[in-house]
Amino acid sequence: MLQSLKRLLIGEPKATAEAPHERLSKPIALAVFSSDALSSVAYATEEILLILVLAGAAALTWSIAIAAVIGLLLFILTVSYRQTIHAYPSGGGAYSVSKDNLGIPAALLASAALLIDYVLTVAVSVAAGVAAITSAFPWLYGHRVLLGVIAVAGVAVANLRGVRESGRIFAVPTYLFIASFLGLIVLGLARIFFGNVPAVPSPIAPQAAVAAVTPFLILRAFASGCTALTGVEAISNGVPAFQRPEADNAKQTLAWMAGILLTLFLGITFLAREFGVQPREGETVISQLARMIVGTTSFYYILQAATALVLLLAANTSFAGFPRLSFLLARDGFLPRQFANRGDRLVFSNGIIILALLAALLLVFFHGDTHALIPLYAVGVFISFTLSQAGMVRRHLRLREVGWRRGALINGVGALTTGIVLMVIAATKFLHGAWLVVLVIPAVMRMFLAIRGHYGRVAGQLRLNHFDLPQRAAHTVLLLVSDIHMGTLHAVNYARAISSQAEAVYVGLDEEATKRMQARWAQWAREIPLVILDSPYRSIIRPLIEYVDKIQAERKVEFVTLILPQFVPARWWEHFLHNQTALRIKAGFYFRKGTVVIDVPFHLER
Repeated sequence: MLQSLKRLLIGEPKATAEAPHERLSKPIALAVFSSDALSSVAYATEEILLILVLAGAAALTWSIAIAAVIGLLLFILTVSYRQTIHAYPSGGGAYSVSKDNLGIPAALLASAALLIDYVLTVAVSVAAGVAAITSAFPWLYGHRVLLGVIAVAGVAVANLRGVRESGRIFAVPTYLFIASFLGLIVLGLARIFFGNVPAVPSPIAPQAAVAAVTPFLILRAFASGCTALTGVEAISNGVPAFQRPEADNAKQTLAWMAGILLTLFLGITFLAREFGVQPREGETVISQLARMIVGTTSFYYILQAATALVLLLAANTSFAGFPRLSFLLARDGFLPRQFANRGDRLVFSNGIIILALLAALLLVFFHGDTHALIPLYAVGVFISFTLSQAGMVRRHLRLREVGWRRGALINGVGALTTGIVLMVIAATKFLHGAWLVVLVIPAVMRMFLAIRGHYGRVAGQLRLNHFDLPQRAAHTVLLLVSDIHMGTLHAVNYARAISSQAEAVYVGLDEEATKRMQARWAQWAREIPLVILDSPYRSIIRPLIEYVDKIQAERKVEFVTLILPQFVPARWWEHFLHNQTALRIKAGFYFRKGTVVIDVPFHLER
């Protein structure tokens, strides 16, 4: 039944040979890797206004200047990451660049920051998408956490179906979002040109100002607006997913994404200022702006639907990046090896599932509130920005390839700019929640090192040069029985097949039951001696452990093999109707040296 459900949700398995056909064309790749960056247009302007409005309505005029600086930063990042794509066509982004040029600690710092930011990206994008839905349908506001968790699960399932198939699913909403926002900007500019700007519906009264326009307030608004830049690095991380020539296609897609993002972000911010839109509870800035420009027409609902869809699906950028980065870390021993395994549909399924679970937990913990999650956002991504660009500068200086001076200048400006922005974000957002990310990043790095240390110890102990294989190991076989039935006799035959001196062991919990067992054993299985272990406290595991300890001490055997007869019901749900003693026995002996537990199944018919 579980297999049938799995096939229904994610489809039939794909052969390894089909992997080259899963690569993405540029239009599909734009939808897969750029949805996070493009979708931030829906909330980045609002986050700027939320800070500026603390100083009153007059302070909102600063939004254009702040947006222009963010746009300049986007240009610098785009040019810098084109250098990274050219140098590292195998992908990996900040992790690969930092590992090669700055060392393992810097690579782990970049990876920890990126993984955390990927989780936050999913949570923020989905929360913002749900906010767009509840702006159009306010009666859904109380169900925003449930809607968010369902959306995360839906995006995860789509990604489990494969990279190319998920790209096709997400392409239509992404391009609908781009077209609808461009349409809104054109219509808004037309209304401004013809002097048809409606009055602001609910101006902020002068007494509503709770702060002055200070450099710190401006920097804080700038830091909040920098959420528009999250996801810019995703294309450089996923270069191998592009069709050939991978690097050229990735660089072109990055340029498309940056141009579209810059146009939409500056356009929406300009319109918000011109139309006097102010952030308010229960309705997003985009929704207010659309109502003022086009009214509650069908275009308004198309825009809201496109916004909600692309925000919900913007999580797809993280579902493309998180598993790929986890694969690189697992390959190098810093995450469990399971993250390096491809699933049935040629995707890193374990990374997708873990990302979905972590993001869903964040949504539940923060009650699906976008504004509560935003302060945690962008710190991690700017750490990776800075390390990536610094690593590229180090690479140019080390290799001195053709054009290295120009490359070092470009990436040096990128490293300096993003480093300054990182300090601004950390300083302005620290008390508003960024401190949590600052604490979690070192913890994740310690986890990486602990996992790497574990794999190192395991490899050392499994190495073949320190163990002499004995001629023949001393061995005792114990058949654990609780009753006489066909499954027991099936296990008796197996025990006799592997040892001529096997013993049967029965734990007596009741005197009458023990006598019946001795009589039945003598009748049906007298070929193997039966040992009775008394258990006055009705424990099954403790007497067995004590008996195994006694055998290992007295007989000096290398191994004690415990054989467990088990009947297997024909239907999956019937397993829950039977005693799970065998599971308890296996758990009790799993961590003991020199013991081996073998199941001997007896399959029942329907």
